[in-house]
Amino acid sequence: MPQGKLQVVLVSAKGLENTDFLCNMDPYVLLTCRTQEQKSSVASGKGSEPEWNEDFIFNISEGASELALKIMDSDAGSQDDFVGEVAIPLEPVFIERNIPLTPYTVVKDGEYRGEIKFGLTFTPEERESRDFEVEESFGGWKQSSYTD
Repeated sequence: MPQGKLQVVLVSAKGLENTDFLCNMDPYVLLTCRTQEQKSSVASGKGSEPEWNEDFIFNISEGASELALKIMDSDAGSQDDFVGEVAIPLEPVFIERNIPLTPYTVVKDGEYRGEIKFGLTFTPEERESRDFEVEESFGGWKQSSYTD
């Protein structure tokens, strides 16, 4: 399993379901990879077409297999509304090292709820090579500078 850094470039979303009745929603994204969670800024008043243009870095270790993005609507004075989510397997980015900006389908209750656009870059951790050569050297009296 690879280890290293995963960079997520969160760009925008479109066609999101507006969860606010009278005004435009204020969407933000929760990005989760295993136990690490990061939050984008709130795109205040941007409604169903928000733009973030933000970068996030995750430390990838054993067992990291998926990146989850959950889109939420920030509501002052009440609980934030769930807009939709995307789950991306990480194996393709481990292999390719880079997945360019791509729109992904946002789903809620198994139904299409718009698109979110982001890119992924994986930088593997440099590991110290254990493939060093052992040079045999037998020191002894012949190599010694000892004299009587």
